[in-house]
Amino acid sequence: MSEVFDSAAQIPAGFAASCDPQPLPRTLLMCPPTYFDVVDVKNPHMAGHAGTVDFELAERQWHALREAFIACGATVEAIEPLEDCEDMVFCANQTLAGLDAGGQRVCVASQMRHASRRREVPAFAAWFERRGYEVMHLPGEEYFEGSGDAIWHPGRSLIWGGYGYRTDPEVYDAVSDMFGAPVLRLALHSEHFYHLDTSFCAINEETALVYPGAFDEAGIGLIRAVFKDVIECDEAEALRGFACNATAIAGTHVVIHRGNPRTVEALRSRGLKVVEVDTSEFMKSGGSVFCMKMYVF
Repeated sequence: MSEVFDSAAQIPAGFAASCDPQPLPRTLLMCPPTYFDVVDVKNPHMAGHAGTVDFELAERQWHALREAFIACGATVEAIEPLEDCEDMVFCANQTLAGLDAGGQRVCVASQMRHASRRREVPAFAAWFERRGYEVMHLPGEEYFEGSGDAIWHPGRSLIWGGYGYRTDPEVYDAVSDMFGAPVLRLALHSEHFYHLDTSFCAINEETALVYPGAFDEAGIGLIRAVFKDVIECDEAEALRGFACNATAIAGTHVVIHRGNPRTVEALRSRGLKVVEVDTSEFMKSGGSVFCMKMYVF
């Protein structure tokens, strides 16, 4: 039976710790930027950037990000890019991969809002199927954009589910059933923070980096009730530096876009090892570090 919650009042104290443990993934899936480009406007960050991508620089930035992940102890695998799929490099969106209540590998296929991205989904589903995942499909026609909006709580069988721009709230009942994991649902309230991963980074079991302005009172209250340490990112670094679109590796390392000094200082003050990279070409399309990888369990 699905378990979906929308406010702190609905959950008991110590809720995350009561959820089943889950290993922290150390393998990441990336897609080379062979066909990456900005050709239209799917979010406000893309406005004015069509035709401006420096393809050679984007290639160098992608490889530097890959090397940063590896330096933090991750194993990186790659999926073959598809021609005319210019957004496929943002491989957090096409699926949600994880372990179900029995420890079996499950991959839920996304139902993308934009038609130009729907051709990406079968390629990712096939990649996970070849690696022993059970690929599952949502029963309805509601939109769902994978781990761009559905993010695992580190170390626990618990999902944070963002909705409002790319994902519909109704899908989380089915997602909860498919994984046998509760979902803590968060409404998003700014078109600039259109995916949960643009305003929320779960670093480890106790620590999260968030931009509070992306959430309503119930949402930020839910985050504060579950995480013992909530690092609040200011608007400038969240909006222009994509600071919350960082990626945590093993709960100890954080890879983040270069140029967010206040956020970096806050992370390092907690003993976290921070690696800064340049993702400026990909930010023209509205994505940064987290968007460019998928956790593989």
